[in-house]
Amino acid sequence: MRELGLRLGAALRSGDLVVMTGDLGAGKTTLTQGIGEGLKVRGPITSPTFVIARVHPSLGGGPPLVHVDAYRLGGFAELDDLDLDASAEDAVTIVEWGAGLAEGLADDRLDVVISRGGQDAGEERRVELTGFGARWAALPELFG
Repeated sequence: MRELGLRLGAALRSGDLVVMTGDLGAGKTTLTQGIGEGLKVRGPITSPTFVIARVHPSLGGGPPLVHVDAYRLGGFAELDDLDLDASAEDAVTIVEWGAGLAEGLADDRLDVVISRGGQDAGEERRVELTGFGARWAALPELFG
């Protein structure tokens, strides 16, 4: 997951929205840690479950990372209260548990769905990347 995150981090830029979905323990935060490493932001990156959102400034002149955990939010109104659109153009925004809530934050987005490989698969994960909007039209070339 961390290696995939490094690859994603190298491709992400200011204004990008990533909406992550997956069961508890699927690897959403580990993927985000790799993205943060790829973006060269200040860490450590930990799950923002109880603080809801954290901002990780860039250490290398790139965009900051806004890391949101929508698990405890009651709906779009609570997500909207975080005022994420104020920094959306200048940052990379990742919303864990954001499916059904965060899609309206940007016209273009990358949906990441992580699933475990099954009971006998150990650490195996399946990751589906789906791009929406013109920004992600070249998704197959980026990660093919």
